[in-house]
This record gives sequence, C-alpha cells and structure tokens, in this order.
Amino acid sequence: MPFVQVSLREGRTPQQLRALISALTDAVVDSIGAAKDSVRVVITEVPPTHWAAGDVTLAERAQS
Repeated sequence: MPFVQVSLREGRTPQQLRALISALTDAVVDSIGAAKDSVRVVITEVPPTHWAAGDVTLAERAQS
C-alpha cells in the first residue's frame, strides 16, 4: 500500500488540494503500477508561524 505524505503551508483552496491528491495518486499508479485504490495520500497544512528555515518563520519572512 503506497503512502504519500505532503506538508504544505496553509492557504490552498480545497480544489487545489483535491487536484494535488489526484495528481499524486496518478503519479504513483503510473510510476510503480500500484492499484489506484491502494494509494494513500495525506496532506498536512502547516500555519506559516509553525514553519521556519534558518530560524525565520514563513510568517516573519512574508513581513520582510
């Protein structure tokens, strides 16, 4: 059972997230021949205050 986990900054529309799920599922099916109903996709949305690089959060970076 293929499992795909994606972390994204919050802010995508439900339609964008749905499109991502479909594209990831299709990519797994096409690349390794997995049965579509066996593919699992989990998307975790992270607030910009909880995601940092180089000790600067995405929220702080957006204010600069």
